Amino acid sequence: MASTSPPSSTPSSASSVPFSPASSRRRRRRGAAAATALALAAAMLTGGQLSGATRSAAASAALWFDTTTADQVVVATGASGAPVLRDGYGREVVLRGFNVSGESKLAENGYLPFASRADADIAAAAMRKLTGADLIRLVVSWAGAEPTPAGVDTGYLGALANQIQAFTSRGIRVLIDYHQDLYSRALFNQGSWYTGDGAPAWVVTAGGYPQESCGICVSWGQNYLSNAAVTEALHDFWHNRTLTTSAGAVGVQTAFLNQAQQSMDYLRLHLSASDFAKIVGVDPFNEPSAGSYDSGQTSLTWERDLLWPFYQAFRARMDVAGWQSKTAWVEPLAFWNVNVNVGGTSQPGGFPLVASLGSRYVFNTHYYDAKALSGILMLGKATDGQYSSTFAGFRQRAAALSSPLAVTEFGYPVTGYTSDKGPSVEKATYQALDSTVTGAAWWSAAAAGASTGTVVSGTQWQWDLYSGQHHELMNDNPSKVQTTGDAWNGEDFSAVLQGTSGVALRVDQRVVDRVYPRAVAGDALAFTYEDLSRDGSTAMRWNTVPSTLPNVAALLAGGGPYAVLTWRSGGTGAPTELHLPQAFDHATTTVVSDLGTLRGLPAYTATGQVADHPVAFAPDEAGDGSSRLLLSSNSAAGTLHYALIAASAPDSATQRTAAAQELATWSGTG
Repeated sequence: MASTSPPSSTPSSASSVPFSPASSRRRRRRGAAAATALALAAAMLTGGQLSGATRSAAASAALWFDTTTADQVVVATGASGAPVLRDGYGREVVLRGFNVSGESKLAENGYLPFASRADADIAAAAMRKLTGADLIRLVVSWAGAEPTPAGVDTGYLGALANQIQAFTSRGIRVLIDYHQDLYSRALFNQGSWYTGDGAPAWVVTAGGYPQESCGICVSWGQNYLSNAAVTEALHDFWHNRTLTTSAGAVGVQTAFLNQAQQSMDYLRLHLSASDFAKIVGVDPFNEPSAGSYDSGQTSLTWERDLLWPFYQAFRARMDVAGWQSKTAWVEPLAFWNVNVNVGGTSQPGGFPLVASLGSRYVFNTHYYDAKALSGILMLGKATDGQYSSTFAGFRQRAAALSSPLAVTEFGYPVTGYTSDKGPSVEKATYQALDSTVTGAAWWSAAAAGASTGTVVSGTQWQWDLYSGQHHELMNDNPSKVQTTGDAWNGEDFSAVLQGTSGVALRVDQRVVDRVYPRAVAGDALAFTYEDLSRDGSTAMRWNTVPSTLPNVAALLAGGGPYAVLTWRSGGTGAPTELHLPQAFDHATTTVVSDLGTLRGLPAYTATGQVADHPVAFAPDEAGDGSSRLLLSSNSAAGTLHYALIAASAPDSATQRTAAAQELATWSGTG
């Protein structure tokens, strides 16, 4: 928790802080940091803000398929009928990245992700280079967008659009996330142990909620169940209670939808067509909770009768605002997959009473291992396949709803008394996003073109440039200045921080800079990545090549990371793209595939739209130092392919040929 002081008996007096570009102390401190970072741009790990010459190089990095057609993301059918995301070329798309950022939950910067566009550029360049991310979930605050009932704040929205462009200009897609936690910061007293974010102060004032108190709560999430101010406010939102405001009477949910429509319309009109094309959709409401149930109502009927109609209403507002081509990434009841049941924290959900979400929605869930976080219920570290069955269940729930699956929040505290579990928990989470089976069972499960489940899109919590450097007055209390960690309810999840020499990772780069199939020309069948990330000084090797593939095992005996992908061609023309981490040097990376077997990757070139090399590498379209593996095939739709990608392997054509023969038999292509 952020403070050990007891709950205050003082009535709630916290207020919303509107956007102000002239915030003096904040701007001076952040401005100095930005100036220092820009002055060191040439030497920075991240590359800093792009110079004119670098921007020219970035433009030249774009290939024939790096177009708005590739930026399109729609719901379509995948292997075995499972819904997936596809781009305009028909390629199956996997989106990976981070939440940006916890700063948007704080009042210190007017609920914007960054203090300046310069900082946004620094964060975006670092993310792309250090992790190869191609998606951010951008946290947006209702309090920032509409600080008064008079209408949206175009100053806030204009600054938000400018910061969005820092990411879209680097080829990173954006998911807009209307974020709330505990409904609103304005519900909490200055002396409270906790705080919230979301609804503006005028909504809370009009609601007239009781004095807030969680009682003896050891976790901020318990406020959802035992803080009357929070439970009543949420109940009012879902029932669209009429509030009397200075701008007149309005239903609280209607007010939110009106604001969302106006905000989306503003962003569409103030982003360029190419930037707007990289917005994949909107998450309408973060981690929804009922507050309290009506008589006879259950968590399942609440999802069906109140939450789902809200999402349909939001979807309609997206259409009116010109976002018809974007998807709504909808979350079920927040408690539906909690693996600890203390005081009602585990409740049935996941829309089992809704027949189908349809092709304009993405089933979007979060997952944090409450047992690991407790420090008691999971005493050891996560192991191979720790979350495989859990995430397989998520996939099944999404498929039942005729929807793709996305996991837009996961992660683990970087510091704290259970943080030693973090490296293994994060590795196991990414493993579960990649496949439904354990590393030990993967090779046998994926043999002969069998599927190991869809590869799932996800965004880790979080990417906070200001980690450990905040200056947040908790609930406007000058005696509670939060500086450490995320500066929010005692959390510390950021994968990065910014120092005097640039942006640095706080987690093992091996676990966040991963091979993943960004775009598969056809249907992905099976994928695994052995990242060899570390738990302390110990490499965690969970995927071992079986003895039935001795030549493959010999090729990988050097001990470097490797990935394997099997897929069926879609005959789309555009290549299959995989992110290549920094650990994969183009000169030594080995690829063994039915498309070609080689050590050392040639640069991608094409004659028209026909690749000159079936296996090649190219810089990412932003020219920021990250790169991608491109696998090109002109085979007929339905043709089975495989590719083994290794960061290090012996320079032996004989060994590569022997491994290729084994893999051809194993994959069913031989």
